[in-house]
Amino acid sequence: MHNYDMDDGDEFDLIFQKIMRPFKGLDEIWNNITSSENTQTFGPYYYGYSLTVGPDGKPVVKEYGNVQPGLLQKSETREPFIDVIVDNKEKVLKIVAEMPGVEKKDIKIEVVGKSVNLDAENGDKKYQTKVPIKQKVDEDSVKATYANGILEVKFKLKEEDRPQGKKVQVE
Repeated sequence: MHNYDMDDGDEFDLIFQKIMRPFKGLDEIWNNITSSENTQTFGPYYYGYSLTVGPDGKPVVKEYGNVQPGLLQKSETREPFIDVIVDNKEKVLKIVAEMPGVEKKDIKIEVVGKSVNLDAENGDKKYQTKVPIKQKVDEDSVKATYANGILEVKFKLKEEDRPQGKKVQVE
């Protein structure tokens, strides 16, 4: 049985408030979108979040979409939904991105330091995001596939650097 103290409750309250923040003022945003005075269209609009538990046991909220909470963006560039999967059994790191409406030739992937930049553009479909990588990966092993709107980027995980011991002869 876990005893919750006030700090746990406060943390969950803060997370709940962060999750609910985008839905405040949603009626006003919808009215602005659907009003007859608004002749420009920029849609579709979407926003979402994923809630996971990190390795330290604390909740992690990731937001995605092309509309910031409470704001109506006029940018046509979208942030694709991203999932980072670490498979320790197969020793690979996978980045899976949903980017429907583009072709293989439209996708640009660049590995820069500890992040992967994804860009794609085909007509009115534009995607852009930067994915941080926390694990040690072999940059030379990177492979990417794209099918049915799903981009998958795979890296081989590098073994952790283990210090090798050295025997010292006593003289």
